[in-house]
Amino acid sequence: MDPGSAGREFAAYGLSHWLVLGLFATGSAALVICGRKHRDSGANRLFTRAFAVVLLGLQLGMQVHALTPARWNIEGSLPLHLSDLAGLATAYALWSRRRWAFALTYYWGLALSTQALVAPVLQGPDFPHPGFLVFWGTHLLVVWAAIYLTWGLGFRPTWHSYRVAVAITSCWAIAAFVFNTLTGTNYGFLNRKPETGSLLDVLGPWPWYLIPEITLILGAWALMTLPWTRCTTAVQT
Repeated sequence: MDPGSAGREFAAYGLSHWLVLGLFATGSAALVICGRKHRDSGANRLFTRAFAVVLLGLQLGMQVHALTPARWNIEGSLPLHLSDLAGLATAYALWSRRRWAFALTYYWGLALSTQALVAPVLQGPDFPHPGFLVFWGTHLLVVWAAIYLTWGLGFRPTWHSYRVAVAITSCWAIAAFVFNTLTGTNYGFLNRKPETGSLLDVLGPWPWYLIPEITLILGAWALMTLPWTRCTTAVQT
């Protein structure tokens, strides 16, 4: 990065974005290798819990910063975006290895947080601004955790995991939509599209884009479940 990069606005698929994507690919491969190599060791459990603490600390630090008087605004300071909840659920999944928490990490991390890698909704200064680092840090850690738990440690989603994720996500969507309607906010982009370009732009105007969005999410999650359940059935047969 050149010295003037801190004064530039972030641009999707600019140099910093490509470097983040490269870091994501490298980190994903390293975590899978590490998880498989030390899957049953005590060091692995220590690393997994340290991973959880780092993610939780970053998430809570970001939240506390957002709630300070200088930063507070009802439109974005509350932890009501799914990415906020994904960080908390993922940290708990890493620490506890509970199946329901893994389900949220798998579906939210791989299908929803990954969208930030492809179409980042980030308006602000480029690297090395703290806002840039926090945005990418939280999203990368959630997706990395999903990859680590699944392909590194061997956790597997089931149709029960699918139903759990759909039920919890539906409850969140209803609560966020009602809150948005009452306050004029737009958590989860359920009441209007984000100001920056996103995948929602190809799905039509509000509120009609919600229908194909929900259909795509449910279909994508089903496709993310099917290979694992087919493998399990084949092994049992």
